[in-house]
Amino acid sequence: MLQPITRPKAVVFDVGNVLLDWNPAYLYEKLIPDAEERAWFLTHVATSGWHAEQDRGRSCADGVADLSMRFPGSASLIAAFYERWLETISGPIDGTVAVMTALRSAGTPVHTITNFSAELWPVTVEAYPFLADFGEAVVSGEVGYIKPDPRIFDVLVSRAGLPASDMVFIDDRADNVDAARQLGFGAVQFTTPEALADDLSALGLPVSASAANATV
Repeated sequence: MLQPITRPKAVVFDVGNVLLDWNPAYLYEKLIPDAEERAWFLTHVATSGWHAEQDRGRSCADGVADLSMRFPGSASLIAAFYERWLETISGPIDGTVAVMTALRSAGTPVHTITNFSAELWPVTVEAYPFLADFGEAVVSGEVGYIKPDPRIFDVLVSRAGLPASDMVFIDDRADNVDAARQLGFGAVQFTTPEALADDLSALGLPVSASAANATV
């Protein structure tokens, strides 16, 4: 639910599962055909908690080495997580990219706060050049904090030169949205590009419902 705020002066996007469709299963469907075996690997070996340490700043090589020591029989599968990183992304979420483009075209600054490895961010930006269009990009692996740590939001406030109350933050995860709200941001939990366009329009931003259906 949107809390009442004045029209935001800037919009802050999450990346994974807001602008890019990301899921490690996209890669491991190719490497582990058996669904139960694949689910076990992603739940007990290459877990979200393990990957989060790379987002926090640990090198991919160190993360792979540490996990491979604990699961030596899965070493090649573990290494593939980062060697074939781009295969964990199915592509852009076109409707959200169109919303971001519409905001930029109307002169509204757009920024990002993203939990992302510092090593993988430039690789991903090269593959998806629209990610280079942010005014400020706060990448967790570069600053050493991951959402929902308040300190990563503080970095964006400092760089953007705006108080949190002048910005609206968009994320697919409820804990990150709640953290942003507690710090004074307007906040929207992402579900679909169409719903996002409606939410931003309701806040007075120059985004029409049709923007989410535009071709980018």
